[in-house]
Amino acid sequence: MRKSWVLPLLAVGMGMVADKGAQAAGQGPYVIPGVGPEQYSPQPQPAPQPRRANYGGGFLELLVTGRDPTGQRPQAAPAPEYRQEYRQEPMRAQRPAPVPMPAYSQAPPIQRAAYAPEMEPMSPVRRAIASEFQRQEVDYHGPHGAGTIVVDTPSRHLYLVQGNGRALRYGIGVGRPGFEWAGAKTITRKAEWPGWTPPPEMLLRRPELPKHMEGGPNNPLGARAMYLGSSLYRIHGTNEPHTIGQNVSSGCIRMMNDDVTDLYERVKVGTKVVVM
Repeated sequence: MRKSWVLPLLAVGMGMVADKGAQAAGQGPYVIPGVGPEQYSPQPQPAPQPRRANYGGGFLELLVTGRDPTGQRPQAAPAPEYRQEYRQEPMRAQRPAPVPMPAYSQAPPIQRAAYAPEMEPMSPVRRAIASEFQRQEVDYHGPHGAGTIVVDTPSRHLYLVQGNGRALRYGIGVGRPGFEWAGAKTITRKAEWPGWTPPPEMLLRRPELPKHMEGGPNNPLGARAMYLGSSLYRIHGTNEPHTIGQNVSSGCIRMMNDDVTDLYERVKVGTKVVVM
């Protein structure tokens, strides 16, 4: 009875050895006759897995390898939920607040030039001086000799006779209607940047005028004045040059400051003045 199970066992062992030899030689598995191949064919082995380094598991292995010690891939932590009151709103460009302008109680009044004593009323129209009223040398064939001042009221020109048929001609402002006059006078006094004291007759007509004004650029007598005899009339400059070439004065003869300064240097006290 012992021989009955030894022989089959020996045959199985020899078949396994032959099967391995056949596999080494590239042949199929050795099949024992009478025995099904599914019972003795070698079983497929799983593919070898790479050997992983051992860092001892725990937190250290998680830091180095990113692997969870339990063999599960770590999950990313969910983003924290912020409450509405802690969410930051995007920055908005803000315009700077306007700087308030300083408040002024009232703008200072405009200073108007004083009226000339012989100007009532003054024309409000400011215009450029026409070329005919610019200082220039012209022909002169009148009866008056050299050195005489001739005032041509209708044409609003003043002539300083030079002699030899020539004269210097200046543009002037003369008396308005009702204040014209004619006659011969002499220069009795000369003054630079004269002060002005309105005569009583002027103050009666113009009570708002100052009783006296010191000389200067704002003085209505201008840069120079030449007094005619003992009268209230003068040849003088003006702080309103736009009135040259017009009938606006109260009888005085007004000139532009540059012109009156030029005439002032050319004449002397005692010069004859003829007003026509």
